[in-house]
Amino acid sequence: MKKWLALIILVLSVVMVFIPYERSITFTETRTEQPVMFYLPLDKEYNFQIIFTHSIHLTDVIESYQVLPTNELQLLSMQYEDVAIGMPSSAEAGQTLTYENGRYILRYDDAKLEEFTLHIGDVDYKLNLQHNNEVIPLKEKLTRGKSYVLKIEKLSFYQKMKGVELDE
Repeated sequence: MKKWLALIILVLSVVMVFIPYERSITFTETRTEQPVMFYLPLDKEYNFQIIFTHSIHLTDVIESYQVLPTNELQLLSMQYEDVAIGMPSSAEAGQTLTYENGRYILRYDDAKLEEFTLHIGDVDYKLNLQHNNEVIPLKEKLTRGKSYVLKIEKLSFYQKMKGVELDE
């Protein structure tokens, strides 16, 4: 009887270690044979922003996202100050562009992504992830010159132990 109980406890423990349970924003290194995965638990806050300094305009760009129940990313809006090089000066189908308080706000009606690749440039300009009233400087946490696939994943305890938590 004790052997069966020990076996059941062992099996349950192993299962609990490997079953994904925590939704997180993940950044997985690309173009490498042994990618490192960085993650940030969502903690019931499903909106986040990526804030970066435009390398030509030298002004902040704010991209706002919402995590959907399907683990897709919904691009909500992009805010910026200049429409010259690299920034939209008009809205396309499914978008609305307004000018408010000195900033352009491009809103998306239904822009959904499963993932996207983020390149960490080797320039000394801002690149932050803002989530749950916390600002995480991605250029300090991730490797400059590398690219990462950003997506939403449920992680197991084992995956979390192999990865690197961003807010530590």
